[in-house]
Amino acid sequence: MTEITEITSGLKFPEGPIAMQDGSVIVVEIARGTLSRVQPNGDIEVIAETGGGPNGAAIGPDGACYICNNGGFIWHESSTGLLFPGHQPPDYSGGRIERVDLDTGEVSVLYTECDGIALRGPNDIVFDREGGFWFTDHGKTRERDRDRTGVFYAKADGSYITEAIFPLEAPNGIGLSPDEQTLYVAETPTGRLWAYPISAPGEIDGSVRGTMLAQLPDYHMFDSLAVDAHGNVCVATLITGGITIHSPDASSARLVPMPDVLTSNICFGGEDLNTAYITLSTTGRLVACEWETAGLPLNFLNT
Repeated sequence: MTEITEITSGLKFPEGPIAMQDGSVIVVEIARGTLSRVQPNGDIEVIAETGGGPNGAAIGPDGACYICNNGGFIWHESSTGLLFPGHQPPDYSGGRIERVDLDTGEVSVLYTECDGIALRGPNDIVFDREGGFWFTDHGKTRERDRDRTGVFYAKADGSYITEAIFPLEAPNGIGLSPDEQTLYVAETPTGRLWAYPISAPGEIDGSVRGTMLAQLPDYHMFDSLAVDAHGNVCVATLITGGITIHSPDASSARLVPMPDVLTSNICFGGEDLNTAYITLSTTGRLVACEWETAGLPLNFLNT
């Protein structure tokens, strides 16, 4: 097990970590319905109350935080106090993309649909150099059925959204290669990581099929992801609990174990981006560890 340092506990299913330059880490608390800031000493401050189910988060070109809101879950607590998300709740508030002003906490809704089709459960987000963003729609699950969803591209000013990939099986994590020529998408139930060639901002090269990267043989599911400076794709891995590191040439994958079956996300920060911040969601913890490689600088955050 990698040596980790607990930064804080008591979070309500944390996800979407963003390591800020002041040393704090912004996270969403999905079960609490908030965007929160964790200070280096572990103190937790609520930035904004979004309601629903705030999920993936990223800093945009205007310095605001953009959130994939999945509309909420039914929540289940185990006998040992672990928290797990379930089906679409009776008070499901609809999928949407939100913008949060980090200074005032003001929340505004940018997108709720694309071409007349409602967003169901937006999940993870990444900005490209042009200032647009890719995001996944994980969909919602009900007792007898679930949504068919895909991957979208949108502009941060609310003026444009398009569906770029459809269909996928509950797409979750999303990221860009260092040269931004490849889009990575993780599917949760299949435990597969796909690579798609990008022909232009917001456009997938339809003449080339997506490539499935190397898989581990055990039973696992995938959550969100981050890319390191060498182009390795680090995917938060459910069930086995950890971070699976995939080589960009699709030749290898290996698991770095973490002490939570729902290890949900990873980001890079600290000096030279050598520190990994990881959300351990069922136990409500944010932890940190020294990573074997530096992280890839994110557009509009680490550059």
